Amino acid sequence: MPASTQDPKVTRQRVPASERRDALIDAAVHEFARGGLYGTPVDRIARRVGVAQPYVFSLFGSKRDLFLAAVHRAFGSIEELFTRAAAAYDPAIALPDATVLKALGHAYVEMLESDRDQLLLQHQAYAACGDEVVREAVRSDYAHLIAHVQELTGADTEELDDFMRYGMWLNVAAAMGVPDLSVGCDWVREELAGEPAPEAARP
Repeated sequence: MPASTQDPKVTRQRVPASERRDALIDAAVHEFARGGLYGTPVDRIARRVGVAQPYVFSLFGSKRDLFLAAVHRAFGSIEELFTRAAAAYDPAIALPDATVLKALGHAYVEMLESDRDQLLLQHQAYAACGDEVVREAVRSDYAHLIAHVQELTGADTEELDDFMRYGMWLNVAAAMGVPDLSVGCDWVREELAGEPAPEAARP
């Protein structure tokens, strides 16, 4: 008699907790960027990764812990972005007025234009600072970002102040989808006048 054939058993490969944790933080970055700490259900993040909500809490003690992990990753991503930009800067071939600090700034602008999650999660992090634990964590991440920029560029205190202030200016402008926040810029005048400026006046 012919030997009986059976379909081999399909074994379900167990995903390591470290990989699940990493995937959950990625999902949290996306979801918290849009809903913030208080407006994002943990179950939505869990479904995005394909796990049950109780599993999320087995890896992160609370929703706030998951939020802080996402915020920490966002700040870390900016540090990595600046590290790459500094490494790519070559004064031998750069334009005469170029500096490594400006190279970091250009990289940041490109990130704001291409990665909405990074932009919005920053705003959500600052908005959640009414929570003392969140506030302390965000302060720490922000301070470490300043130190990282100083280490990469050798900028003095005044240059760092200008760089970080301009970064915040860019964050607000990017969030509103405008290129400029100057008092006399076109879109501000249009809003105040209640009618569009002439097309010829726009850049």
